[in-house]
Amino acid sequence: MEVVVAGAGIVGVATAIWCQRAGHRVTLVDRAGPAAGTSHGNAGVLAAGGLIPVSTPGLARRAPVMLADPDAPLFLRWGYLPRLLPFLRRYLGYGTAAHLAHYAEAMHRLLGDAHAQHMDLAQGTGAERFVSAADYAFGYADHAARRAEDAAWATRDRYGVRFEDRAGDAYDDPVWRGRFGHVVVCRDHGSVTDPGAYVAALFDHFRAEGGAFRRADIRNVAMHDGACTALDTSDGLVSGDAVVLCLGPWSAPMARKLGAARLSFESERGYHLDLVGASLRPRDSMMVAAGKFAVTPMEGRVRAAGIVEFGGLVAPASPKPFALLHRQLCALLPDLTWSEAREWMGHRPAPADSLPLIGPAAPGSWLAFGHQHVGLTAGPKTGRIVAEMIGGERAARDWAAFDPMRHSRRPPGRRP
Repeated sequence: MEVVVAGAGIVGVATAIWCQRAGHRVTLVDRAGPAAGTSHGNAGVLAAGGLIPVSTPGLARRAPVMLADPDAPLFLRWGYLPRLLPFLRRYLGYGTAAHLAHYAEAMHRLLGDAHAQHMDLAQGTGAERFVSAADYAFGYADHAARRAEDAAWATRDRYGVRFEDRAGDAYDDPVWRGRFGHVVVCRDHGSVTDPGAYVAALFDHFRAEGGAFRRADIRNVAMHDGACTALDTSDGLVSGDAVVLCLGPWSAPMARKLGAARLSFESERGYHLDLVGASLRPRDSMMVAAGKFAVTPMEGRVRAAGIVEFGGLVAPASPKPFALLHRQLCALLPDLTWSEAREWMGHRPAPADSLPLIGPAAPGSWLAFGHQHVGLTAGPKTGRIVAEMIGGERAARDWAAFDPMRHSRRPPGRRP
């Protein structure tokens, strides 16, 4: 088959490689090249235990307090609020115990073998050098702060995520020892030491194996008799037997045209600081629980990445999230020095129900986006699933929780 993949982040590149390995002819289309967006700027953690969405029970009550607190990791560009409100109502509406349980079950199937999936994808590409098995720790100010998240850890435990509780001064990473009152260490995770270089290496392998690349702005999808036949780009139509949308938050308008008509969707803007030449290099990636940001050792630098801001796709980066990262990092590691700090802001694709869209849409089209905070973790397996669906090796019902057509159905009791 002729497969056209829109988007050269980790999900798009993984989809292209798995389709190529299945024997299809693949054209990858992107406006900038590999890992130009969120796939470059993420925390680099393979979060196999990422089973808890941002919208959890009680968030609607806590959010106004967090927005008023300059040290809370939630930000809003207030001028964007009128446009955000319809999404926000649905997003907060999913903060229920029932939806959290549904989310955890679905995401465990997608994320649980993340390290193995990355190694399968990277094997023989030259990109495997960026992937390592690693622990992923959560640092809490004290045991009371850990107990406040007992429900989340019980959910992870229910799905077999291995973790150990430690007193902060007994944690054996010399950089982190004594920095927290309590630490939870997650086993069977992993990390990518340079996410941008990793995706670029995978992309180079795809090209070396005969894959085609078109650098172009993707304007729309082209339809004929209700089926998707091509991407409409600034370089003309790119036609194929199967068109796959992997454009992160930029996928949403086209996804609605392809059948996900009721998709409620936003960008969760994320921020990072790259500290080049950092004087301290942790062994393990650490989620700073109070600040909701991760500190990860990378090649030649340490990255602090996290924060949630709602402000749309157009507005420039805000200074306050960067200031918060700087302030909290310096408070946590007052002895840390560096030669250069690089700031970055990117867009996490967030459906209101926090579940990605993976599977067939209109005839001839497939969706693979909306992974919120776990796009790097889930990218290789998502690409594999889509390739198997395109080739008829796997039925869409096997992954029904991610069915894009769940966004075409009206809620019960609504008039048509």
